[in-house]
Amino acid sequence: MPRELLLLRHAKSDWDSDAPSDLERPLAKRGRRDAPRIGEWLYREGLVPDLVLSSPAERARKTALKVCKGLDYDKRAIRWEAAIYEANLEHLLQVLAAYTQAPASVLLVGHNPGLESLLRYLADGDLDEPKDGKLLPTAALARLEMPDDWRALEPGCALLLTLLRPKALK
Repeated sequence: MPRELLLLRHAKSDWDSDAPSDLERPLAKRGRRDAPRIGEWLYREGLVPDLVLSSPAERARKTALKVCKGLDYDKRAIRWEAAIYEANLEHLLQVLAAYTQAPASVLLVGHNPGLESLLRYLADGDLDEPKDGKLLPTAALARLEMPDDWRALEPGCALLLTLLRPKALK
């Protein structure tokens, strides 16, 4: 059975908050609404990941917690990976390479532009670019069929199975 990678951009954050730093920026009302919807959709589709990796940034952390609640996934099992915060393509590939013996299904919760770069790299040529130019808007989820070995992922090595935007769940 092939491995799967679920890429989830954090839900909508609150740019008007009084957060002292970008790392501490919270979710906006829309983000608090969309994140559980993604978790519930994953659960209904039988896509409960074996492993959840998340950026520790507040907006990603809250997204991961709300999604995991909808999945009935133990929040204590989430792995908070500092390397995901502000990661570019190279850093995200390094994060994935560290999980060479990872379970069959991994959910990675992170940020743009890194996640979009990773998605474009993995599904090279297999993407229909949206008219608005936003491949992964907030709380968007990409489901990829991946090769078994994640140590040296090549461009186009994955097959995009699903690209879900939260608007589709209303």
